[in-house]
Amino acid sequence: MMSAMTSTLLVKNYSEPPVNRKEILRYMGCKEPDSQVLTLMEASLEEALPKMIYKVCFRRFDVSVSGDDIDLTFTKIHSPSLAKNLNGCGSAVLFAATVGIETDRLIAKYSRISPAKALCFQAIGAERIESLCDVFNGEIAGEAGAQGLFTRPRFSPGYGDLSLEVQKDFFRVLDCPRKIGLSLNESLLMSPSKSVTALIGLSDTEKPCKKTSCADCSKTDCNFRRNQ
Repeated sequence: MMSAMTSTLLVKNYSEPPVNRKEILRYMGCKEPDSQVLTLMEASLEEALPKMIYKVCFRRFDVSVSGDDIDLTFTKIHSPSLAKNLNGCGSAVLFAATVGIETDRLIAKYSRISPAKALCFQAIGAERIESLCDVFNGEIAGEAGAQGLFTRPRFSPGYGDLSLEVQKDFFRVLDCPRKIGLSLNESLLMSPSKSVTALIGLSDTEKPCKKTSCADCSKTDCNFRRNQ
């Protein structure tokens, strides 16, 4: 997949990533699940997994950071948080990933007849899209390493001070509706909902940093917070 590290817009279909049941339970807010919850999770997985797809579209762009301003070639952004993440990077991979619309349909269906199961499908969808992003991130890190480059933690619109408005530019240059069936409404919400857009910075110097996740968040009382 070395050609994926060029500016060409590419699409990749993935096989099913390994399921992290502990993450699903975390998204459900179940720190000590009983047998009933575990049975519900397994039944929901059996129903959901065959209906999921795993698609990513992506491109690589040059990056220039000046203070809190970032030039991504296709757009310019003011964001201290993203500037800190991309500082020292000469390029970045922009990607969009989705696990498809069927999870949304299951959530909508069971919201009417079984809220507990709907919650479970929400959690499964969240775990599935994060697992897909982790697989893709790992591939980019491997290719970057082969070129003597290092990756930064992926950074998504809505995180820190990065405005959701940049989604419009991201969708434009990735052609998300045609490439992976991912759309953006006027409220800047994605459909399918279990989807992610993000930037992965590429630098020729390694920068020790934590993964962009719960460790970087000040909300320590969050029910979904990972144990560090």
